[in-house]
Amino acid sequence: MYVPDDPPAECPACGDPYESVSRHTGGFVANLLDNERYRRVCFYPATDDGDPAVDCYHHTHAQAGTDAARRYNDD
Repeated sequence: MYVPDDPPAECPACGDPYESVSRHTGGFVANLLDNERYRRVCFYPATDDGDPAVDCYHHTHAQAGTDAARRYNDD
């Protein structure tokens, strides 16, 4: 995993602002159920020296328009 050299100004998957981006050339896990910093991660296809990769755009709760205190496992 690393940060691409030339990230776009907005997320190419949804068009919203994002806080950070990471490029992955191998497998990875994304679990945001209990994440207090990020609410959403958009995945966008990329290449790394011609090999397949995935860019992950990390959106904060504010950028995703949600409340950080909201919990999905509450009844």
